[in-house]
Amino acid sequence: MKIGLIKEGKIPADNRVALTPAQCKWLVKHIPDITIKVQSSETRCFTNDEYEAAGIEVAETVADCDILLGIKEVPIPLLVEGKTYLFFSHTKKKQPYNRALFKSMMEKKITLIDYECLEHEDGQRVIGFGFFAGIVGAHNGIMCYGNRTGEYRLDRVFKVKDYRELIHTYFGLKIPNIKIAVTGSGRVAHGILEIMNLLGIHEVEPDEYLERKFNYPVYVQLKGQELYTHKELKTYKREHFHEHPEEYRSRFLPYTKCTDILMNGIYWDTKMPRLFAQEDIDEHFAIQTIADITDDALGSVPINLGDQKIEDPVYGVDKKTKQKTAPYLPGSIDIMAVGNLPNELPRDASRYFGEQLIKYVLEDLLKGNNDIIHRATMLTKGALMPHYHYLSEYAHGE
Repeated sequence: MKIGLIKEGKIPADNRVALTPAQCKWLVKHIPDITIKVQSSETRCFTNDEYEAAGIEVAETVADCDILLGIKEVPIPLLVEGKTYLFFSHTKKKQPYNRALFKSMMEKKITLIDYECLEHEDGQRVIGFGFFAGIVGAHNGIMCYGNRTGEYRLDRVFKVKDYRELIHTYFGLKIPNIKIAVTGSGRVAHGILEIMNLLGIHEVEPDEYLERKFNYPVYVQLKGQELYTHKELKTYKREHFHEHPEEYRSRFLPYTKCTDILMNGIYWDTKMPRLFAQEDIDEHFAIQTIADITDDALGSVPINLGDQKIEDPVYGVDKKTKQKTAPYLPGSIDIMAVGNLPNELPRDASRYFGEQLIKYVLEDLLKGNNDIIHRATMLTKGALMPHYHYLSEYAHGE
């Protein structure tokens, strides 16, 4: 079996990679009958020389490989007919901007295994960059609040070499007595909590958070049962919520009146209730900074008006008109929304991703007949798999 690491072709360029040079070397040594080839790239966070030093072939093309590993969507002209691809296709939610890509993969008889669809039986994601999205997103949210208030200053994540160096930038940093609401319980939320702990921000229970004032910075973590309730039964059951989210309403509104920073790390689709409505932004709405780390435009955060680039991650939304403005204006709420946050710590994020890929995916992928991989296979030689028949109109329509 020959695995190829493809050069990222999407613009703006993504510099992450599915496997680091050290991980490639380990795989070749420990898994029989496997070879790895790397497509030459000048933008990848690990250089061609680093792969060659690890004994991995670097070439201009990897079209002769059986399985092609990428990160972001592959541009249509770069798709190789008949191959098996693993990457984030961003088609699971019928994203209109990738419809042409999906149709092209069908026409080219491609087998697509989407990282986002690799899930355990209980729906938990097997693999992803969520932890480092949470790390970078939480940092950016804290940075954004400091820029707005002038009470402290944090620099950008991408200016440091790695995560270890980022931690050193927090030494001596004093955060004012603010309240931070963290939503979610997955990898993104775990990354956010890592930054909360590094900054010495104390966790409190929801009732304390809503009722008390503190003389030190605090955060509350709000999971499913704190965020949603059934419209009629006034209960929350996780499985039922994911099957019938339209039957639930949000419980977040009281938190908008006492929160300074919202760190949003929840999964969202169009059937789910939003955390709040645009009409809820009134004189009682206290949130000044929103780090929408999961970054769904007009999604769980209804004033996310679209994402920004890493170089310019923050914009404002006018409280009255709900129109986009410059950040840090008196009458606005600051929104930090970036779709590729882990790119600010690409080497750490790639190492973390590759470890999961090796541990949970690659060996079973090579052996075949694995339920997790079967459920994540959206296309087999261009044909929609049963789990994804709901995409039929999306795939075939005009």
